[in-house]
This record gives sequence, structure tokens and C-alpha cells, in this order.
Amino acid sequence: MHTRRTPRRTRTAAALFTAAALSLAGCSSGTSTSTTASSPVAGAAAALAPLPGSTPTSLAEYYEQEPAWRDCGVPGFQCATVKAPLDYAEPSSGDVRLAVSRKKATGPGKRLGSLLVNPGGPGGSAVDYLQMYAGIGYPEEVRARYDMVAVDPRGVARSEPVECLNGHAMDAYTRTDTTPDDEKETEALVSAYRTFAEGCGAKAPKLLRHVSTVETARDMDIVRAVLGDEKLTYVGASYGTLLGATYAGLFPERTGRLVLDGAMDPSLDARRINLEQTEGFDTAFTAFAKDCVRRSDCPLGGKGTSPEKVGENLKKFFEKLDARPLPAGDADGRELTESLATMGVIAAMYDEASWQRLREALTSAMKEKDGAGLIVLSDSYYERDAGGAYSNLMSANAAVNCLDLPPAFENPEQVEKALPDFEKASPVFGEGLAWASLNCAYWPVQPTGEAQRIKAKGAAPIVVVGTTRDPATPYRWAKGLAGQLSSARLLTYDGDGHTAYGRGSACVDAAINTYLLKGTPPADGKRCS
Repeated sequence: MHTRRTPRRTRTAAALFTAAALSLAGCSSGTSTSTTASSPVAGAAAALAPLPGSTPTSLAEYYEQEPAWRDCGVPGFQCATVKAPLDYAEPSSGDVRLAVSRKKATGPGKRLGSLLVNPGGPGGSAVDYLQMYAGIGYPEEVRARYDMVAVDPRGVARSEPVECLNGHAMDAYTRTDTTPDDEKETEALVSAYRTFAEGCGAKAPKLLRHVSTVETARDMDIVRAVLGDEKLTYVGASYGTLLGATYAGLFPERTGRLVLDGAMDPSLDARRINLEQTEGFDTAFTAFAKDCVRRSDCPLGGKGTSPEKVGENLKKFFEKLDARPLPAGDADGRELTESLATMGVIAAMYDEASWQRLREALTSAMKEKDGAGLIVLSDSYYERDAGGAYSNLMSANAAVNCLDLPPAFENPEQVEKALPDFEKASPVFGEGLAWASLNCAYWPVQPTGEAQRIKAKGAAPIVVVGTTRDPATPYRWAKGLAGQLSSARLLTYDGDGHTAYGRGSACVDAAINTYLLKGTPPADGKRCS
């Protein structure tokens, strides 16, 4: 089962740095009680207003706290807990405890401050990402000058995680058919969405109302102050770009060197986000298809087979799975269903380094009737371990997305009317991604946000990075965000995969490293390959 708006980088962090997820969410400020389904065409989004420059007295205790740093159990890293108000409108109503990790600047050279990183999501653990990949994903000269810092956002991983279903229930949820063929299957899909939503509401009724992107951005400002930095220096990928842009919109005068890689466009409503992301996955699949048929081990076609025919062949395979799932040698008895296979393919679209693995998995499934390889890819996307336990990624993902924006669809009838648009956007993935966009319709908490344009007038230069064939955050989103931010510098990577920094382009890496180390941004419109 897919979830709405999934462009995160976290699902591909390991592939990104050892070989290369996505959950998109709109940003919000203030409150909106509208539950009208989002139009497929983005309207005139309101501008995100900055907060007052001075810290309110009611928040002073949070900004002035001193963290107690301790050993994390990971060599070179320290950990601490930072408190933030659960509800910024009523700080006295309770706190949320945020997990923070840092690796101090190694030297030589003058320390430049803290570099906060977020790999995306929503729902991805920034702390895990930093502790696993800081030494690989960030060059020595950056680590020498900055304390590398990560915060698990509220509701995520170590920061009071939102949990909706146990492992067995999540297994049932992820294998639910998201291409219903009749009324019975549609009812089963709706029931799955309701069960998931009810689980979230039962386990975290209070926190569920306060996990918005705006609140997390405000948490980052508290962390900035606690770390002793006058301005925030930040690298955010995928959903992390929305978080960083929201911070800049709220606190433009406190915005330092920001890099937003794999950018989201905060002015889009939920349905437009989902539709354009569907187009993005189709673009990535076309690139995969062209590469696949040039290789002798492509199970979807031979040399000269068109991308359209490759897509038709894959679609036929999915349809066979819909009728008869394949054994997968799974210890828990799971089979490879159409839904799990689709997600396995989508997972591999995040990075071209995964394409060989996908070819092998498809070959095993299509020719040897062994679904294990695609199950492994799907499990990596959902963060399911070999023991059947899931991280809270999917729970937090839905919690943030469904709070940030009104739902893309309110009922199955609206999905059915929109199916032609989604199937045009992607003949292979469109139907499933359209139905996946229904999940927030049954959420137990009303959305508090809406689509916003972010200007961040007065902020330092903000580097916005877009990859031309990014599956999860389409290139047009980078152009859209850069067009909104008053101080944006658009850096384009002509390539495949999700995000660009640290993925092998010396041109991209040099431009970003120069900005982080010297404060000199790339020229607006610079292109790399």
C-alpha cells in the first residue's frame, strides 16, 4: 500500500551513499478547518507570514535551556534531549521531548557553527541518518568546520514517536490492494485506511494534533538557540526542503546558509502534489526502461523495445499478481502481492544504482516465480526489518501529511473521477497512486494547514537544488520553490534519481560545499551534470 505524498530521501539513504524516501507534505501556518477536497489545479496560495523577530516571554524557558550532552553509544557522537512546547499557542499545556545528536567539528580550521541536517520524510529519523552516513555523505572539509547536528522531528523515531499499528497489522495494511476492481475491493481499501487512521487516533490523540511542519520548523529554531547559533545553517533533502523553506519563511532574519536538495513546492495542494509526483515516477520509470532494454538481463523487453511497451509488460505482470500472488520465501508466510510488487519497483526508482537490483528481482519474480527480491525492496521502503517490525516512518508520514494539508480526495467517487488524469500521468503507477491519495480522507484529526507560498524576504541566499529526472520531487518543484523564495539560487543537476548532493556530481558537490564553507552561493541558474 502506498501512502500519500512520499518523496522522502530517507528510504534511499543507504543506496545513496553505499551504492544512493518520499513523503511530501504541504506547509502550514495558522489553522484551517476546511475539509473540501483539493482541486487538481493549484490555486492562489497565501503567503507564509514571518513570526515576530523577538522571542515571546512564554517561550523563554525553551530558548534558554541548556542540554545535558551524553554519550550516544555511537563513536564520536553525543546525544541530548531538548524540550519544546507541544502547542505553541498554549506553551503551558505540556512539552514534547526532542532527540538531538551531534558530532563535533573535527578541525582543522575555525569552527563555523552547527550544521543541522534532515534527510526527508516526513517520518525519517534524522538522528539515524546522521549517525550512519555523516562520515560518508558529507566531505571531510565540511565536517572539520561544523558540528554536524540532527534532530528527530516531533512524532518521529526517538522524539515521542507516533505509532498506529503493530507489525502484523502493518503487514496486512501494506499488502492491501490499491487498485480495486469492484465495490468489494474498494470497501476493503477504505476499511484499511480507516483502521490505520483509527489506530493513530487511539494511540496518540493529543500529539496527533501537533506534528505539523510549521511546529517542527519552530522546534528547529529552539534547537538553533540552544546550540548557541545566531543563524541556522541547514541541509535538507526531499521533505527536508519543505521544513527548511518553512523555517526561512517563519524566521528569515535567523536564516543562514540553507541548502534545499530535491525541493518541494509548498504552494501546491495535495491533489496536485500527488498528480505531479505520479508524473515524476513515470519519468523515472521511462529512464529505467530505456536503460533496462539495453541490457541482456532485462525481463521486460529486448533491445529496441519502447518504454511504453516495457510499461505494458510490467503492468501485465502486476495484473497477474493481482489474481495470483507469488510465494516469497518469507518467514511470516507473506506473498508478493500486486501492491507490494508495485512498491518494490517504486522504491528502486529513487536511485539508478538500484536498477540492477530491480532487474534481478523482476527476473526472479517473472521467470522463476520467486517474489523474494521485490519483497525485500518493498520492505526497505516501508522500513520493515527481518523480524517483522516496522519503524514509525509510515505512521509519522501520514500524521504530518494529513495535518499539513486538506485531503486530496474525500471519498472513492472523487478518486474514480480523477483516475483518467492519474493514468495519463503514469500508465504504470497512476491508478495505484490515485487510490493511495485517499488515505487522509479518514484521518481522525482535522488538517491545520494549507498550501502556502514562501517568500522568506530578508533571508540570506538559499540554494535550491533540483534533479531533472527526480522521481519523488519533480524538477518543476525546484523551479517553483526557487521562484517563490526572494533570495533563492537555483542549482540544476541534469541526472536521474532522488536528490543530487553527495551523489557523484563533482559540480554539484563543489557548489554546495563552497557555499557551506565560504558563504558564496552558486550563480542562480547554474547547471551541472
